Amino acid sequence: MRTVIAAPSPELDAWIARRRAMRQDLHDEVWHGEYHMAPAANFWHSIVAGHLTVVLTGAASRCGLFVSTGFNLGRHKDDVRVPDLGVHRSLPNIVWVPTAAMVVEVVSPGDESWSTFDHYATHGVDEVLIADPEQRTLDLFVLTGGRYEPRDHSGVLDVAVAELHAAIGWPGPPAPPPPASSA
Repeated sequence: MRTVIAAPSPELDAWIARRRAMRQDLHDEVWHGEYHMAPAANFWHSIVAGHLTVVLTGAASRCGLFVSTGFNLGRHKDDVRVPDLGVHRSLPNIVWVPTAAMVVEVVSPGDESWSTFDHYATHGVDEVLIADPEQRTLDLFVLTGGRYEPRDHSGVLDVAVAELHAAIGWPGPPAPPPPASSA
């Protein structure tokens, strides 16, 4: 369900302040001045994010890169996204991280993972990795000419997507085997 409040609201401002005080806003985002409250991630989301953190940290360290959990990707508080993970070329001690080598979005029901590409392209993020725990899919997109194109190999981490996929302990029932070839 999408809710839009068109005018300033003291009640809404107080509610957002309470969310901040209780640290419930860690994944909330601001899209061109519009506040987006991210739904709570489900349990499968946390399992896949945890596995990806371990897998990506190994690959990143071999390339001299660093992995972070959620961070503010943007130049200021009025236009920021909070990816689930990031791969970085350096470790700046800042609040608003202007770019990343790779961002990772783990899909949860009702989230906006697939709607973040324009923001990431504007901020020069080289690669976007989308993990969907329910579908057991891992999709990589590489920035090419200002747009993201699907790829099966990460140039940032020098690793095949299939290798990353195989290293994840996907939750839930195993995927059905592919149909047998009728050759």
